[in-house]
Amino acid sequence: MIRIGVDLGGTKIEAAALGADGAILVRKRIASTTRYTAMIESIRTLAAEVRQASGCGDVSIGVGHPGSINPRTGLVRNANSSQLNGQPLERDLSAALGQAVRCANDANCFALSEATDGAGAGAHCVFGVITGTGVGGGIVMGGRLHEGGGLIAGEWGHTALPRPSAAEIPGPQCGCGRRGCVESWCSGPALARDHEQATGESLTADQIAAKAADGDGKAMATLARHADRLSRSLSTVVNVLDPDVIVLGGGLSNLPGLAAQLEAGLAPHVFTDELRTRVVANRHGDSSGVRGAAWLWPLETR
Repeated sequence: MIRIGVDLGGTKIEAAALGADGAILVRKRIASTTRYTAMIESIRTLAAEVRQASGCGDVSIGVGHPGSINPRTGLVRNANSSQLNGQPLERDLSAALGQAVRCANDANCFALSEATDGAGAGAHCVFGVITGTGVGGGIVMGGRLHEGGGLIAGEWGHTALPRPSAAEIPGPQCGCGRRGCVESWCSGPALARDHEQATGESLTADQIAAKAADGDGKAMATLARHADRLSRSLSTVVNVLDPDVIVLGGGLSNLPGLAAQLEAGLAPHVFTDELRTRVVANRHGDSSGVRGAAWLWPLETR
């Protein structure tokens, strides 16, 4: 048997077949759609194509998606792909594909991928961080995904920014409706907004990073503020979870030197005399979502 993973994104749907050693055997992607029924059909078709191309009829299928599933109702909630909200995604996919399908939040899939055979491989407790358009996270302990009783474990992006200065209170409006969330300070759009407010320059996160690399003092100051806020935010995760390793993912994880900055920045805020948590860049990059979805089925349950 092989595993098929599906990464359900806002702009694309990707499916891949993984061999027993974790190697990607087949990979296909198509543009996403805003219609729920069309999305279900797209996943069904894509999974069938990957199954056929892999030459294996006996497969397991996992799907990574935005938002989370209410364990009582089975309905998706809090997805930025709004067509998913209120829908029984796992039930509908299982019916459409004619077999049991496991679904999990896309940040959880990232964490599972990196903990299984990525930058966190071999660690007992791995916290996977997504910093990009939004801020999310996933927890893997003992090689198993920890989703919590309400399937919301790892949602550190919607906790408040720790130890805010007077200038950081009450904080920006977050998409969740609250103010001052970590996501409203540490996401890519938040980084761009902070730079514009400080300098008057309207730049993307990538453009800010490029200017900083060229020695621009204002851009460097923006990245320093961002790293400080991210370090403070992650210190709460470390104090509660004490992970062996934090793996960075998402677009902002590509900021030069960010992992080292965060590891150094954590120490003053963590309740310990010796910080043991490592902060590292991811190994699998954009492939971690689809890989983690495939890993939702452990070997012993296939």
